[in-house]
Amino acid sequence: MTGTESKHVVVIGGGILGASTAAHLARGGAEVTLATGGVLADGASGRSIAWLNSSGDRSAEYHYLRLLALDRYRTWAERHPESRTYLRFDGAMKWAGDGESYRETYAFERANGYDAVWVEPADVARFAPDVDVSAVAAEGAIFNPGEGWVSLPDLIAALVEEARTNGARVLEHAGDVRVDVRDGVAVGAVLGDGTRLAADEVVLATGPAVPGQLADLGVTIPDATPAAFVLFTDPAPVEVTTVLNTPRVAVRPTPDGRLVLDADWAEQSVVVGDDGSLTVPETSVRGLLDEASRVLAGNPQLTADRVGAGLKPIPGDGDPVVGPVPSIEGLSTLFTHSGATLGLILGELLAEEIITGRPSPVLASFRPERFSIEVLPDAVGTGAWAPVLQK
Repeated sequence: MTGTESKHVVVIGGGILGASTAAHLARGGAEVTLATGGVLADGASGRSIAWLNSSGDRSAEYHYLRLLALDRYRTWAERHPESRTYLRFDGAMKWAGDGESYRETYAFERANGYDAVWVEPADVARFAPDVDVSAVAAEGAIFNPGEGWVSLPDLIAALVEEARTNGARVLEHAGDVRVDVRDGVAVGAVLGDGTRLAADEVVLATGPAVPGQLADLGVTIPDATPAAFVLFTDPAPVEVTTVLNTPRVAVRPTPDGRLVLDADWAEQSVVVGDDGSLTVPETSVRGLLDEASRVLAGNPQLTADRVGAGLKPIPGDGDPVVGPVPSIEGLSTLFTHSGATLGLILGELLAEEIITGRPSPVLASFRPERFSIEVLPDAVGTGAWAPVLQK
């Protein structure tokens, strides 16, 4: 990347997308301030299953973006040998539930050049010795050798350290950080205590808070963000290296020998209070532990260490929202599911756009303006931006 050292960019958000963007901006010569309400990685990035993949059926553009994302992780691993403790590509295995089949999924992945191996039950131990063969579907399973996992808090720490080395300023415990907009132009950020940070450009990367913060600025982005949780176990009595995506539980290891568990059915059990508080039923915790024990070789007894509950960012149409925000000059945003997989590549591409002023063709399908945006009168008659999803 080439650009000018005089451009000052404020990045709001201390998760993987904010940290990656800040690191790539600083690497490219920009003056960077990263501001986050609490501590780094205390939001969705700290409670992610963090499975690195481009598994399953998705658009060609999204599949290509995710393949680039996996490539950047492998580059990071080569340049940072210490990352082997928190970034691994030991493969992932998935199989279908009762009454379903993954044969078409396998055919789709192979047809699109994705590395996938069909594994018969008798061969499961050869590909994933940490799996209990009796738990696998009778038709077999898909093993994706190129997939893996990352511990996002560790990666975020490394990215922020790099950003600081390149001159970035990092502000934690900054409170409710907001974009400072004047006459339709983002001129910086306002910290929770009222302190104003001037900037040439601003990046909003606050995970599930993005739609609400944009709505306050009159811009509506369709939002499908649900309440969710992951379960962190105590150190497991068995070694697990394979990422597992099974009908009733997803499993991945952590650098300190624990496991991270989640499942759609468990996510749907979260109780959201009138005050926005989240309650995770004990039956869901117990259910995840039991399911993980059932699918792991030796059926180890697992116990819970802690629950990470919160909102899981998902745009309304499921695809990433990346780039300049319509109607607000100088403001860009990052709002996506699969932030773990996309973290490095989206930060790199957005930073390059900001520094060079040249839009990335890779991001063309993921712009906020893909929603047919029109100006509608709001309650006070000033006009608000509202989207209509393109069919």
